[in-house]
Amino acid sequence: MIDTHCHLNFPPLNARAEAAIHRAFLVGVDQILVPSFDHASWNAVAKLAAYGPVLPAFGIHPWVAERVDTERLKEILVQAGAVAIGEIGLDFKLESFDRELQLTNFQAQLDLAVAMDLPVMLHCRGAFEEMLTILAQMPRCPRGVMHAFSRGPELMERFLGLGLHVAFGGAITRPGAKQARRSAALAPADRILLETDAPSIGLHEVMPEDVEPRHIIDIAVSLAQVRGESFESIADGTTRNARRLFGI
Repeated sequence: MIDTHCHLNFPPLNARAEAAIHRAFLVGVDQILVPSFDHASWNAVAKLAAYGPVLPAFGIHPWVAERVDTERLKEILVQAGAVAIGEIGLDFKLESFDRELQLTNFQAQLDLAVAMDLPVMLHCRGAFEEMLTILAQMPRCPRGVMHAFSRGPELMERFLGLGLHVAFGGAITRPGAKQARRSAALAPADRILLETDAPSIGLHEVMPEDVEPRHIIDIAVSLAQVRGESFESIADGTTRNARRLFGI
């Protein structure tokens, strides 16, 4: 199986990254996609890629108040053998985030993804209409995934209509996460990915700081339950989807 979004370079997970990779391998999670956050994190993610199971992605997150260096980004994407550009996107949830800079960075990274034929890992909070408009207006929408999707089926359908995948994580393990679980139940089988977003998002009865890639198993079990499918079909299908999207 594949954890398609995990921040192995973030504390407290970074202090036990090697052990976490080993524990994941023991339960059948044999590949982990690690996206970067800002320019400073690019080298850390590239170093983690020295571990066989780690697949890197590079980008500038919308929370970061620095203009993306697209030439440097292109260089490290090639040098490190990146499988995606990410984590990128829009976050208008807090007024303190610079919206104009976010929009500039987002468009620049989308354009680079199209030029390099790489998928994107998309973060979005409080800016769904803006993101949908930007993606729909592009001559060619890049391949990619809506990371940590927890909204309802109606919004999900609009992103699916652009050819994107949706990734479900810890939210669907929580009985009260009704919107996320409805979307997970209705998403097309060939567009679903699994992720932990460790150590940022918790699972039912598991605190965020304790989450590791091995918890993909628990997320897969919950997805199987809400879809009325076997664990095996979920494991096989989501792994196949990830391999196809990221070319791995």
